[in-house]
Formats: sequence, C-alpha cells, structure tokens
Amino acid sequence: MPPDAAAPEFSRLLPLGLVGPEGRREVLEADEAERAALARRFGIPAVERLRAELLLRPEADGAVRVEGRLAAAVVQLCVVTLEPVAQRVEEAVALRLLPPGREPQDEPDEPDEVATRSGVADLGEAVAEQLALALDPYPRAPDAALPAEASDAAEHPLAALAKLRGAKH
Repeated sequence: MPPDAAAPEFSRLLPLGLVGPEGRREVLEADEAERAALARRFGIPAVERLRAELLLRPEADGAVRVEGRLAAAVVQLCVVTLEPVAQRVEEAVALRLLPPGREPQDEPDEPDEVATRSGVADLGEAVAEQLALALDPYPRAPDAALPAEASDAAEHPLAALAKLRGAKH
C-alpha cells in the first residue's frame, strides 16, 4: 500500500505462506468501528453485521483459491422515499490471491484475482470489496412507488413538443 493511501476500514492480513497444503479456514467478522467505517465508505447509513466464512486452498501456480460466503445486514436509503431500508446480503465469495509479482487478469468466467503485497493478502479488504459489489444499487422500501406515469398522451409533459413536431410535416 502506498504511504499516502488510507488504511482499509476492515483489514485482516494473511501471509500466503500460512496456507498449508491442507488448506486453511478463516472466519472474519467486522467489529462496530469497522462496520461504521465501511458504512461511511459505501455512503450508506449502516453496516449492522458483516461476517465471512472462507476456505483457502493453495494452487499449483502459487496462488491461493478462496471460496466461501459472506453474510451482512446493511441499511440503505430508499431511492424513492429516502427512508432507511434494512437489507440482508448473502453472497458466495470466489477469489484467487496471487503470489508476489503477478498482476490480476480480468477473465469473465474465472474468480476475481487479488494482488498481494510481499505475499500478504488483505482478506478483510477483499471481503469489503465483495460486499460493496453485492449492495443493491437501487434499494426501495416495500411500499415505495414512483409517481404514476401520465395515462393520457395529451397529459404527458412533452405532448406540446410532439404537437409542434407534427405540425412541421
């Protein structure tokens, strides 16, 4: 991490060398301060719970495959009413932690690849990024409805322009 970069809000460092041939299980859980910092980062009112259960297995090329699940409870704002909306996030996690010197490749059918620094992966940051991707981009309260569309074309706000366009022909 460059010296001017901010430290991740949810950091769990793991040297790849600690993943033996039999693999390794990791359970990560964010504490209250980490959840509050993640909520600020994501621009949402709250991250009430964040937990990930991961299985790490070494691969022949020196990478480490990470598979598991993340579970979170978050509060987002409804895009219609701006009311808080409690949501549960349950997502599969599939990543590859790369050995030093390897750059991530974007392969659509392969797990996301995560670069490591000096052979140390930040599992917490990887999980936080997975949560960010899993958040609902358009959360809505259960009873939120958009204003009704005008049912009559003549009532449509652009109806007058359509009439002008028709008069030119």
